[in-house]
Amino acid sequence: MEHLIRTVRAGEWAKVKELRLAALADPVAPIAFLDTYDNAVAQPDAYWKDRADTAAEGTSVCGFVAEGPDGEWAGTVTVLVEIPGEDGVFGGGATVPQTHIVGVFVRPEHRGTGLTQALFGAALDWSWALSEPRTERVRLYVHEGNARAQALYRKLGFEPTGVVVPMPGDPSAKEYELAMARPAC
Repeated sequence: MEHLIRTVRAGEWAKVKELRLAALADPVAPIAFLDTYDNAVAQPDAYWKDRADTAAEGTSVCGFVAEGPDGEWAGTVTVLVEIPGEDGVFGGGATVPQTHIVGVFVRPEHRGTGLTQALFGAALDWSWALSEPRTERVRLYVHEGNARAQALYRKLGFEPTGVVVPMPGDPSAKEYELAMARPAC
């Protein structure tokens, strides 16, 4: 694999914006993301600068990208830290310190090349390396109609938890929580 998996750096807002818009233009976007292309493209530069700086923070949020030799970003994943007592993305706070993987996207021409697995490897390594809080599990949500993503996440070791939530914006659709417990030492 020719791509470097690394964290987003502060100030890389133009690349963050370009890749996010590509993700939201993907045909699977309506069941993969909680945002729309029309909403995102209307955001001012300040929004994208803040998004990049937040992704680069590396304490409560960490964004990862797959960067090609030509500098193009081929994929991304973001990890959010969730601690007990705070609401998570879908409400309902964490019962243990955990991380939550969101914003998974790999450009179509790079799918099936191992980039998604490499991005997840970085996200999981970062999650397990946290000491404050010490992560006990990593979770994500996947739309009931996104069979390809469900299969990939299970292949990576995520298991259904039985938690099902309505899809924001479409309460007739469901999102399934999948999680992975901290590996035994």
